Amino acid sequence: MHKNKKGVLILTPFFSPNIGGVETHLDNLVSILDEQGYRIFVQTYSPLTTENTSWKKNELLGNNIQINRYRWFGKNLFHNLENHPFLGFLYLTPYLFFRSLLFMITNSKKIDVIHAQGLNAGAIGVILKVVFKKRLIISLHSIYTNIDDHGLIPFLIRMILNSAHVTLGVSKAVNRQFNQTAIKVSSLKKYRYWVDLKHFKPMNLKESRKKIGVDDRFTVLFVGRLIPIKGIKLLVEIARELDQIQFLFIGAGPLESFLNSASEQNTNIKFLGQVQNYNLPVYYNSADVFCIPSQYEEGLGRVVMESVSCGIPVVGSNRGGISEALNKTISILLEPTHDNLKNTIQMLHMDKQKLMALKMDCRNYATMNYSKQNLDLITRHYV
Repeated sequence: MHKNKKGVLILTPFFSPNIGGVETHLDNLVSILDEQGYRIFVQTYSPLTTENTSWKKNELLGNNIQINRYRWFGKNLFHNLENHPFLGFLYLTPYLFFRSLLFMITNSKKIDVIHAQGLNAGAIGVILKVVFKKRLIISLHSIYTNIDDHGLIPFLIRMILNSAHVTLGVSKAVNRQFNQTAIKVSSLKKYRYWVDLKHFKPMNLKESRKKIGVDDRFTVLFVGRLIPIKGIKLLVEIARELDQIQFLFIGAGPLESFLNSASEQNTNIKFLGQVQNYNLPVYYNSADVFCIPSQYEEGLGRVVMESVSCGIPVVGSNRGGISEALNKTISILLEPTHDNLKNTIQMLHMDKQKLMALKMDCRNYATMNYSKQNLDLITRHYV
């Protein structure tokens, strides 16, 4: 039994049952912190980008996890505002600040550390830090490509991040955007996601395909938010040209109807809808190759870590922090053009020896790089 562990306030607009890489990371974070004896308090919204999912306003989990979710409107509004940072700030920040302030007024003595997720939650954290005299950690999960080097927004970002005791970027690519601009964050450190390696593990290929009801043939898998910048339409175009290969798509978002239509029109394309993260291992294990065709700068790409943990190599984009989660022994990363991705998928379909060489190194790489020991890169800053 752990004694005298700190109380940690997690501030985030996005938390489960909303589905996404950040949400999965936060589920893992609060679960392991709870195992280690921390007292966890989460202030968040109802699901903003995942539709038709039930949620609880107040929830107690584990030994000491308290989650408060506040109903908020949205559907796909967040996706529509991603290129408009000021409007996105107004959408995500003021109400969560108001509710978090009320929480802190009555619970501040229980909190030792405020851990804010992203810039919007970071802005809330700065005010709460000053008012209640708490330690503030800000974690960054994304590359903010819509931020200019000049004007009010960089000034505000610099003020937010430099007000934290420590700012943690999930990859060098995330941190680089601030070091190479006018923002210049003084206390910027790197951390890394981890994967539950006991859960995300290799399984029998044929049994996995039978379990989820897909054909037993060469298979390419995509898992992610169904938005245009993820490269979904590009991968569908490639799938239409490679009808001898099965393509599976998993996720939720604005392109669901597009994938439903593609699935109806092409027998080798199957849209499986949204799948809870806990249930994903069998889907990863149904694939020969995982594809991440992102057309933008990814912060890291958690899904590639889960795929590799299951023994499935990655083909995809070399943009952003994706390459930091992988190496050449388990992946082929390149400029995510139609021809590059198509030719690489075709090559692995034909060259079984090359495919097996990539698969052989996956699990060992995962155990060396994706373990729960990565938690220490965060908790060392709680002190």
